[in-house]
Amino acid sequence: MKITWHGQSCFKLLVKSNTGEKITILIDPFDKEIGLTPPRGNADIVLITHNHRDHNNLKTVSGEPFVINGPGEYDVKGVSIKGVYSYHDDSKGSERGINTIYIIGVEDMKVCHLGDLGQKELADMQLDKIGEIDILMVPVGGIYTINDEEAVKIINQIEPSVVIPMHYKIDGVNIKLEKIDNFLKEVGVEPETTQDYTVKKLDLGENMKVVVMKPE
Repeated sequence: MKITWHGQSCFKLLVKSNTGEKITILIDPFDKEIGLTPPRGNADIVLITHNHRDHNNLKTVSGEPFVINGPGEYDVKGVSIKGVYSYHDDSKGSERGINTIYIIGVEDMKVCHLGDLGQKELADMQLDKIGEIDILMVPVGGIYTINDEEAVKIINQIEPSVVIPMHYKIDGVNIKLEKIDNFLKEVGVEPETTQDYTVKKLDLGENMKVVVMKPE
């Protein structure tokens, strides 16, 4: 599996499906109005966590992708995908609405993308649906999502092998967010920094790894 980050909550996953087919999965493509250049190119599957402009720009995607934009269980092109209902705030969605957490099962690994999670902790029912996770993509920039301390609490609830922080302030983003510094202090794990992250199940160790990605 090869993971590329385009900034905000947008990731591209290049995977080999259960049928041996090469599949491109795009998560949360954003609009240029946030200050970054939207990702371009074909995708086989697009996941949308919620309908805000920095997460739902389908116009940037070419081809005829299978689009998932809500909770449920899906089997698309040999890739298992589960969407779990959650909230964009800690007031049961009364401030910013709902958010879908996605669990992607492929290459004998499970990837969890939390979207714009705003809950300070996950409910037992959500944790049961999420299950054991290898790679966790978690928002850490606060203000519109969980902050650094809350992100660490969520990480401790899920206990993944790899954590990839997202949705924080980087050069070019014109949305008010916190930088990653406080999260890295709070999580207390020396991060690995990379442009692209290629990983196999055998690469995953017992100790949790934090991977900070440079945007594409």
